[in-house]
Amino acid sequence: QVQLVESGGGWVQPGGSLSLSCVASGGIFGINAMGWYRQAPGKERDLVAAITSAVSPVYADSVKGRFTISEDIAKKTVYLQMNNLYSEDTAVYYCKLEARDSGWEIVDYWGQGIQVTVSS
Repeated sequence: QVQLVESGGGWVQPGGSLSLSCVASGGIFGINAMGWYRQAPGKERDLVAAITSAVSPVYADSVKGRFTISEDIAKKTVYLQMNNLYSEDTAVYYCKLEARDSGWEIVDYWGQGIQVTVSS
């Protein structure tokens, strides 16, 4: 079974930094993209950042200049460096992997989510 395991979340004061990691394992073939989404209470799950081999990384307007996404394809790992955090960044963050499965079909896989809380 494909698994995505996130780590690095927690609590931080406004203006602080956190770094998230997501490691994928299982029957994964032909990775197309990896990214991060987030969902705050009562709100929709929205894209934070995504990275592919075809285009430059994509960021939500609200995090541009503060967050940086990177990946290590060989390790099937994606990272999110979050700097200058605001209270508005508080949410559950989800890792997403778009890849081909054993039948060569494109499938989206999701992590369980990890809490990020920014408060004074």
